[in-house]
Amino acid sequence: MDAERLRALFTKAYGQRGPSEAQWRELYAPDVHFQDPTQEHHGLDAYIKAQEGLLKRCDDTYLLPGALVIEGQAAFVEWEMGLKIKGITFVYPGVTRLRFSDAGLIVEHRDYFDFVGPTFGPVPLLGGFVRWLYGRFVG
Repeated sequence: MDAERLRALFTKAYGQRGPSEAQWRELYAPDVHFQDPTQEHHGLDAYIKAQEGLLKRCDDTYLLPGALVIEGQAAFVEWEMGLKIKGITFVYPGVTRLRFSDAGLIVEHRDYFDFVGPTFGPVPLLGGFVRWLYGRFVG
């Protein structure tokens, strides 16, 4: 796996299609383990289904990579993801940790991001409560 292929995997502009099933199968191992703050899946078919489900639930999406580091059989990719859903735009900054097999396929994909703040912050009434609640923990 090289930086160019990873950067391409983490790049999608509004209006563009996401990766195809063939592209996922080219980069991910059949027994891949995927986890983020909202879900966990084992196996490539479950991973593809989860990714396609996200794209179907949204009116549009973007993914913009930032810093990218590959060392040995691991990589970290900083990113920003935007989701447009029913006229509201949600923006999630995050980081992905990847582990590779000896063959260079992704065997572990773990996303780290704040789900609550960006999800509920833009929602009228609920957003104010979320910001207040975060303030109580941080302030």
